[in-house]
Amino acid sequence: MFTGIVAGVGRIVEARAVPGEDLRIWIEPEADVGAPPPGASVACSGVCLTVVRVEAGQLAFDVSAETRARTPAGRWEPGRRLNLERSLKVGDELGGHIVTGHVDGVARVVAIAPHGGSLRVTFEAPAALGFGIAPKGSIAVDGVSLTVNEVTDSPDGCCFGVNLVPHTAAVTTLGALRPGDEVAIEIDVLARYLRRLVDSRM
Repeated sequence: MFTGIVAGVGRIVEARAVPGEDLRIWIEPEADVGAPPPGASVACSGVCLTVVRVEAGQLAFDVSAETRARTPAGRWEPGRRLNLERSLKVGDELGGHIVTGHVDGVARVVAIAPHGGSLRVTFEAPAALGFGIAPKGSIAVDGVSLTVNEVTDSPDGCCFGVNLVPHTAAVTTLGALRPGDEVAIEIDVLARYLRRLVDSRM
């Protein structure tokens, strides 16, 4: 479990295939993320991955084919910067919302505009995920806990807007987003169970 409160950003310095369909990536944190040991869980831009090796300040993770299929194209290539968060410990402050690290799909940035001192960012998500995106609800975008401002549904997709305050834009990768960029999103876990409950009664 995570909270969507990013501890820092890391950069992929190496990515290579390992036996099977997995990809092993090496990440060099740009900030102190607490030196997680092998076996620890770390959210990497919203994706829960297990540390498999620690060497010279770098962290190694194995990324499965299923994970790569549900995240933006090129997400796991060398040079990419990722938001990093250690898993939640009992007694930690829950500053964001409950995030599992199991992303639901990919959304695309359709617009970015100044909004006061913040940035208003509008995303388009697959229509199939619209049930889990609600005004004033929570959503994880590349692992960052954000509040949904508004939602507009259409047959082709679900558009939703969020505000990025200056701090969030500065300490995460979201400040570098441009129209057309893709992000991994995770809807609120409560919405998943509610949808399952409704579907089972239909």
